[in-house]
Amino acid sequence: MQAGVYLDHIVVVAADLSDGIAWTEERLGGTLPQAGGKHPLMGTHNRVMRLGAAAFLEVIAPDPEAADPGRARWFDLDHPPASPRLGHWLVRLPGLAARADLPRVNGQVIAQQRGDLRWKISVPEDGHRPFDGVFPSFLDWECDEAVIPPRAMPGGDFTLTALELHHPRAAQAEALLAPILRDDRVHWQTAPEIGLSARLHGPGGEVVLG
Repeated sequence: MQAGVYLDHIVVVAADLSDGIAWTEERLGGTLPQAGGKHPLMGTHNRVMRLGAAAFLEVIAPDPEAADPGRARWFDLDHPPASPRLGHWLVRLPGLAARADLPRVNGQVIAQQRGDLRWKISVPEDGHRPFDGVFPSFLDWECDEAVIPPRAMPGGDFTLTALELHHPRAAQAEALLAPILRDDRVHWQTAPEIGLSARLHGPGGEVVLG
């Protein structure tokens, strides 16, 4: 793994935020912290929970109170799944805006904000998730690693122990990511069905989000 490059967070996508929260809480066996907010530039809102020291879990959905963002929402949220599910993940990549070696599937790097938080993130113009979500988007908090926002989020009782990624073109996706991130927790599997599955260790043992 290159210095400063880490798995930043995993994403539960949902058509309705309350449904996504309920789905996640049922699997975790507890209540998510009251943390998160709105993304006016994307017409979405979320709930977040820290995983370990510097990663987090995000539950995100279209915000019914938001104005039309005037562009495709990120994470395919113009066409959310019928039921909540783990649908994407992001890698923290310092200096993102200046990188010329990112895979073309990740689209352009754009500036985003939620309240006082500001960051850069890769988002394809049509809002799709690269490789149907199994290939990560890239994010740069544009601050020192010691003070990145995930470190201040509530939670931390759960840690991510494994992320399993299934896709018919898993080998191609793995090869694209290998020069950027190597993480022993990330496992690729060539399979006819597309899906993500995260294993978390918490106070009651292992739980699976998929």
